[in-house]
Amino acid sequence: MMNDYNESTDPIIIEQSLEDWVLDKVDTWGDYYENNYAQKHEEYYRLWRGIWNASDKTRKAERSQIIAPALQQAVESNVAEIEEATFGRGTYFDIKDNLGDSETDDIMFLRKKLHEDFDLAKIRRDVSECLINSAVFGNGIGEVVLDEINEMKPATEAVMDGAMEAVGVQVTKRTVVRLRPILPQNFRIDPVATNIEEALGCAIDEFVSAHLVEQLQESGVYREGYLGNASEDFDLEPDTDLTVHQDDKVRLTKYYGLVPRHLLEKELDYDLDDDEKNSYYIEAVVILGNESVLLKAEPSPYMMKDRPIVAFPWDVIPSRFYGRGVCEKGYNSQKALDAELRARIDALALTVHPMLAMDATRIPRGTKPEIRAGKILLTNGDPKEIINPFNFGNVSQITFAQAQALQTMVQQSTGAVDSSGVGGSINGEATAAGISMSLGAIIKRHKRTLINFQESFLIPFVSKAAWRYMQYEPELYPVSDYKFNATSTLGIIAREYEVSQLVQLLQTMGKDTPYYPIMLKSIVDNMNVSNREELIGLIDQAAQPNPEAQKAQEEGRQAELAFQASQTAALNAQAQESMHRGHKLHAESLAVPQETEIARIKAVTTNLHDGENDDREFERRLKVADRMLKDKEINLKHQGAVNNGIPTRPQPSGGADQQQLRQAPQANIQPRGEGDGFGGL
Repeated sequence: MMNDYNESTDPIIIEQSLEDWVLDKVDTWGDYYENNYAQKHEEYYRLWRGIWNASDKTRKAERSQIIAPALQQAVESNVAEIEEATFGRGTYFDIKDNLGDSETDDIMFLRKKLHEDFDLAKIRRDVSECLINSAVFGNGIGEVVLDEINEMKPATEAVMDGAMEAVGVQVTKRTVVRLRPILPQNFRIDPVATNIEEALGCAIDEFVSAHLVEQLQESGVYREGYLGNASEDFDLEPDTDLTVHQDDKVRLTKYYGLVPRHLLEKELDYDLDDDEKNSYYIEAVVILGNESVLLKAEPSPYMMKDRPIVAFPWDVIPSRFYGRGVCEKGYNSQKALDAELRARIDALALTVHPMLAMDATRIPRGTKPEIRAGKILLTNGDPKEIINPFNFGNVSQITFAQAQALQTMVQQSTGAVDSSGVGGSINGEATAAGISMSLGAIIKRHKRTLINFQESFLIPFVSKAAWRYMQYEPELYPVSDYKFNATSTLGIIAREYEVSQLVQLLQTMGKDTPYYPIMLKSIVDNMNVSNREELIGLIDQAAQPNPEAQKAQEEGRQAELAFQASQTAALNAQAQESMHRGHKLHAESLAVPQETEIARIKAVTTNLHDGENDDREFERRLKVADRMLKDKEINLKHQGAVNNGIPTRPQPSGGADQQQLRQAPQANIQPRGEGDGFGGL
């Protein structure tokens, strides 16, 4: 059976407005924060400030309200380390240009101009506040806002056709970029998102002064509309323990993110024309006053279509936007330390202050049993029997050691270091190796947080600020695609540790070592002295060679090279002379056998007489001549080998025939004329 269509049975569809859609998202995200993080963050804030609250009691009978400063010290120590590592050198970011651009003048100008405008807007102060919020609550959140200021400069102007000069002030309107730190209780974000870019949107819900909204309405930035006073909401206040006034306050809700296109077009009363016409969502900015008045609604006015929010967690929790701060890390240790100290103080009240036990039936009526100097207690009878002083014993001294151990646990959980050290590794109770190991672990934890801060907060903020200046101050900032890098260095602890290591390494090398100036420059660069740049310049100047000394050194080197060349030439000449002498002796040794044979024949045939005696004399002289010629040949060969550098064995003296020749009578030897050989007998 078919049912006839009945229009009255259809559900009634109520068209939702843009402000209702935004408020619904903001309230839902606010409830998520209140149910999961608000109470914890309030307690972390009280522990950091040292503010006692009845809900912070560790036991019902606890009377002491002391809060140990261990967690406060941990927060300040960690934040100071990150601040020093970021801003310790003055310049905390650098700029890179594209690879094809060889000109660096625009890079230098942009870096200098950004640092100058950041100093004007006091960016360092605002970044430090975001770091404090991150260490206490777990997240550092900041809003990138634009502000129009009147920049005033002293100037002179010629008047009366240049005859006189007027002194005054030159006023120039400028747009500057500021960073507004946002507390977690004033920030709303999509619960399933882990960062700003992935979220459907994010919002800032806070109280502001009414005159600021009125001024923006007068200038045309906000729409006109009556706001009145905001209703009370202590959850949005920075400090819930303070008494606040609701007069001249406006609850301002700023939404940055995606909104339905048709709702925004309906509010603007015209169709949006962009490249994403068919998309359901569009990036927009919606601002509400007192949750009822729409002050501003427009598509994202920024050229990069980015959201003007930067945030980072102190320590990342997987798949969560809200991170873990220093207070959360040291929470349990801090609560145990507070319980120990409060129990000791409560016990001191029972042991130090005098107490009396009295017989109530034997004291006069109306007597106030107070104990003070000069007080007289009236009794009906012997006071020794009626009044008895007593106490509850003494406080155990072990609580001191327990408190010290708990304080060490706070330092271990948070990574903070103070004068007492970590487990005796910093205060001189450990070896150098122990100090290195302890400091190395601490430095790694700080470095981890520093890198997270740079990549998630500092560099995104610098990039967004540069984009805003390029869009709204194009005459001062060149428009180009620049890459920003953080130039932060080591913190104080890491720097002192590195200096000690460099000093130890410097002691192992001499001053004439080429690495000595480099090591000395590294030590000075890590020192936190006011004239560090001047000292580095002097070291670089000392490392440069003296022109006169360099010239004298070059002349000495040239003279040494010339002397070595002359020695080499002399040795080469001596070698050639020895070689020629060896060749000559060799040639002479080859010619000796022929001359010897001729001389032998001539000696044999000269001055011989007939007869048998002559034959014997001839044979004798022939043998003597042969022996002398052989000796001469041997001597010539020996001399040639010596000249050629060949080692030789010393030859023995002549044989029997040579000895006989030396013993021959000299009377029978007669001199002959030139060319007669050995001479006749």
